[in-house]
Amino acid sequence: MSIFKDIDAVLFDLDGTLIDSAPDLGAAVDQMRLNRGLPSLHLDVYRPLAGSGARGMLAIAFGMTPHDPLFESMREEFFANYERCMTQRTFAFEGVAEMIQSLRLASLKWGVVTNKSARFAEPLTRGMALFDSAGTVVSGDTTPHAKPHPAPLLEAARRLGVAPARCIYVGDDERDIQAGLAAGMRTVAADYGYLGEMANTEAWGAHARIKSPHELLQLLGRP
Repeated sequence: MSIFKDIDAVLFDLDGTLIDSAPDLGAAVDQMRLNRGLPSLHLDVYRPLAGSGARGMLAIAFGMTPHDPLFESMREEFFANYERCMTQRTFAFEGVAEMIQSLRLASLKWGVVTNKSARFAEPLTRGMALFDSAGTVVSGDTTPHAKPHPAPLLEAARRLGVAPARCIYVGDDERDIQAGLAAGMRTVAADYGYLGEMANTEAWGAHARIKSPHELLQLLGRP
């Protein structure tokens, strides 16, 4: 049943919402383990913290925190590895391509707001046909603030020429919902994302929760 009216645009988080990048993120840090003579870890070990980027991957692979004196050099090594493989195993979640096509057929604008830096977000989205129709891609360093600050979402709405109140923001992290609410947008928690089984998404205060991309279309009153 439709619960969202007067919507002109839908904005999405990237990792864990539109695409599953965990295989490439995991591979990048796992190569660091192999280079140091450590055994490989299964993707399932890395997946829960894939949405946390380098911080999460290094925590799993090496028990490392940002306070570690080697963190910055290890993070840069991880970044270099990830740049070489970031489109090799990454794919859109099931139903995402069809959802985007339905939004386009409904003449709804859409875009991406991610905390991933432009260094990665821009080549990644350019390398996947899914994003050819995106109206904008706002990265974590596009504005002076990253999510949960509303600035990136407001910048995306500005670029699309849509009032924030007529936008929906969909994400799989509590920061996404906090940013969307602060921007005055309707918000949807993607329970199928990386944190869906680990976090209490019901407590995030989102306007709605979905277990699949298709459910977003139902909220918009689309088939």
